[in-house]
Amino acid sequence: MAEVAPTASEPLAPTGLGERITTLDAIRGVAVLGILVMNAVSFGLEPAAYWNIGAGGIDTWFDWVIGGAGEVFVDQKFMGLFSMLFGAGIVLFFERARDKGRRAGWLSFWRNLLLLGIGILHGALWDGDVLILYAICSVFLIALHRLRAAMLFALGGLAILGAVALALVVQPTIESAADLGQFWLPEADVAPDVVGDGFFGFGAAARVDGWFVADGFLRALGMMLIGVALYRTGVITGARSPAFYRRLAVWGFGIGLPLSIGGFAWMAATDFSPEVAIVGAIPNTLATLPLALSYLSLVALWNLRSQGALHRRIHAVGRMALTNYLTQTIIGVIVLRTLFEPDDLNRSWILLFIVAVWVVQVAWSQPWLDRFRYGPFEWVWRCATYRSLQPLRA
Repeated sequence: MAEVAPTASEPLAPTGLGERITTLDAIRGVAVLGILVMNAVSFGLEPAAYWNIGAGGIDTWFDWVIGGAGEVFVDQKFMGLFSMLFGAGIVLFFERARDKGRRAGWLSFWRNLLLLGIGILHGALWDGDVLILYAICSVFLIALHRLRAAMLFALGGLAILGAVALALVVQPTIESAADLGQFWLPEADVAPDVVGDGFFGFGAAARVDGWFVADGFLRALGMMLIGVALYRTGVITGARSPAFYRRLAVWGFGIGLPLSIGGFAWMAATDFSPEVAIVGAIPNTLATLPLALSYLSLVALWNLRSQGALHRRIHAVGRMALTNYLTQTIIGVIVLRTLFEPDDLNRSWILLFIVAVWVVQVAWSQPWLDRFRYGPFEWVWRCATYRSLQPLRA
């Protein structure tokens, strides 16, 4: 039967339950839970401990194991996975709005402008916000989304390689821990912000800040473009065969794990020296895509086979990804930053906090969605997007 074209009077409503792609929700649920592993370090320890595990939170050998495992298996990988999902979600929203005969470009721009506002508020609470960056990247995504999947994948790869090239350029300008400031060592004295010589005429602190922003932008945009390509080819929506996902997982782990382990071993062998602070992250950056694809594949296989209670709960966590991401910050700031000083906690305590938040979010998301259609922050975002009060009760 031919599809009926939408009429101009057809109301543009939010995505209904029947329109949801369950694989996206399952992957999103795993991704948002995984993001907490590294974000919790930022909530509870010195800022430098996020990048340099020797800078804080290490009291025992077990703390080293936790820190190393986070660097190898989690750091950048789950954020990369989340970025791919965000890219796919941007295009999915655009296409559904277009198919309903609406001004998809304008509506997408407005929706992401609202996300920028949410990110600014979130950033006022915690300086590790990614929503601002995602909202900015969305402009490029919408402009490029009509390209073929192969071109999107190539552009995404070039953006990631651009981050690698930038690291190679900036690292030689770093002469000491003082140049890296609070980015690397808690006790480091921050270099002057601007001087009249040096790389592009800026002092070390300004160079590191500029690298940090540009690196985050290139990696996020690259993974988002790849996410759109994976959406176009059905990889991220669970449309490929189980054999495909098994092969992708094997190849991803085979390429990504040696890179990630090697990069961490390199950093540890230098005792996290400032001389490799930036270039030492290159192997991890290169490992992000293959490992993120492996995680995606494992969740896609799980989604194809399982309909158990845990699967439904993780699926619910993904449907409420924005709410769960924001509440992780709220809980982390209240519990770890307000009640404790950075020196009070080690990585073992941070791990206990992570598990506790996981339990809470896995436990509460499904009961909430049994009663309501959307998470609380998702509902507010949707109401503002469509500029009308949306039904909340299930």
